[in-house]
Amino acid sequence: MLDWFASRTKRGPKGDPPVLLIGIGNPGDKYAGTRHNVGFMCLDLLAERFDIRLNDKRKEVVLGQGTIAGKSVVLAKPRTFVNHSGAAARYLASRFGTKPAEMLVLIDDLDLPVGKMRIRKSGGSGGHNGLNSINRDLSTQEYPRLRIGISRPAHGAIEHVLGGFPPDEQAPLKEALERAVEATEAWVAQGTEYAMNHFN
Repeated sequence: MLDWFASRTKRGPKGDPPVLLIGIGNPGDKYAGTRHNVGFMCLDLLAERFDIRLNDKRKEVVLGQGTIAGKSVVLAKPRTFVNHSGAAARYLASRFGTKPAEMLVLIDDLDLPVGKMRIRKSGGSGGHNGLNSINRDLSTQEYPRLRIGISRPAHGAIEHVLGGFPPDEQAPLKEALERAVEATEAWVAQGTEYAMNHFN
């Protein structure tokens, strides 16, 4: 079991570990704008809105520290590719001493249409390899996740998640990402139950 309060913990202004916001996606220009990278897209919008620079590059992640709703937060993108996202989540939890309940994972969801998003308190992976990796490396499924819809194709799921969004999906995608940013801010400020009640 992971030692959530490692000796390297960097605590917020009130002595508490920071909240972790982890966007899931694949690093590199090749994957920018693909369906699998909507977690990265949402994190970029959060960084822009709250003036947080993602400029601290580590082996597993690139991260930035700042404040949202008066709370210390860490925004992070794994550099490990989607299927190995757990290594980044484990590194972040160990470095900052943040418990799983204070970690929000931003991730794509095949079972939601483009334009929709959902917050969940915990649960299984739904077949998502990024969540499978996090569940395995953190030894728990008890962490919140914000799922952003990418729609499920009739066939060719791998090609679908690694493909881009056509013009007719750009507007609903933008709407979902903006709503996801608002939901994330609400989650940081008020917690999971509040965010679920107001944004699901």
